[in-house]
Amino acid sequence: MCVFFCTFAAQMATINCDIRHVNKSFGTQQVLRDVTLSIPAGQVVGLLGPNGAGKSTLMKILIGLWKADSGSVTAPAQIGYLPENNPLYEDMYVAEYLRFMAEMTCRQSSEARRQTVESLIELVGLTPERHKHLRELSKGYRQRVGLAQAMIGEPDLLLLDEPTTGLDPNQLVEIRALIRELGKERTVILSTHIMQEVREMCDRVVILDHGEIKADLPIEEVGDLEELFHQKTSM
Repeated sequence: MCVFFCTFAAQMATINCDIRHVNKSFGTQQVLRDVTLSIPAGQVVGLLGPNGAGKSTLMKILIGLWKADSGSVTAPAQIGYLPENNPLYEDMYVAEYLRFMAEMTCRQSSEARRQTVESLIELVGLTPERHKHLRELSKGYRQRVGLAQAMIGEPDLLLLDEPTTGLDPNQLVEIRALIRELGKERTVILSTHIMQEVREMCDRVVILDHGEIKADLPIEEVGDLEELFHQKTSM
């Protein structure tokens, strides 16, 4: 028993993503200010902040789309990313699109890619929609396609930028449950401005405002998240 818990503790202590003193500016506007975070493997972290806080900028630096002005970022080689606007090739069918994305990103045989796509379609609940054009899908199913695309390659780190924007209440429940399930086997960082999402899905909350980390706490140590948020973002 001791061996099991010691091994589990060691795995949880393994740093999956390490961000050190990251700064980023666009012209005269500084978007990130000395951001430092260490995220262990297997943790679901909520980046909570108002619009313009720097959440999306930090994610784009993590995946290498943008370069930090200073500081360092250490992240896994395999990263899955769901951007806020979730761009899709709307004239393609669901399964066709995912096979195409797998072909572009996976160094597997065609049969292995096919099996990967079939597994992801089942995992995210797209089986009834698999033969539809992407343009025919509801917002909720489009988000499922985006999550499946982000999961191609079995990433160690999954970045989700405002993953529930525009969903109706039923879709919210389904997507939140799916993200919680995905977080059981990998590190997940999701950005949001919705406090309930952090409370329901995350192990840890990082409050970001004007490019600075204002709070970084395990979710179980947060009493009133709304009060904490307003306190930290009004300073």
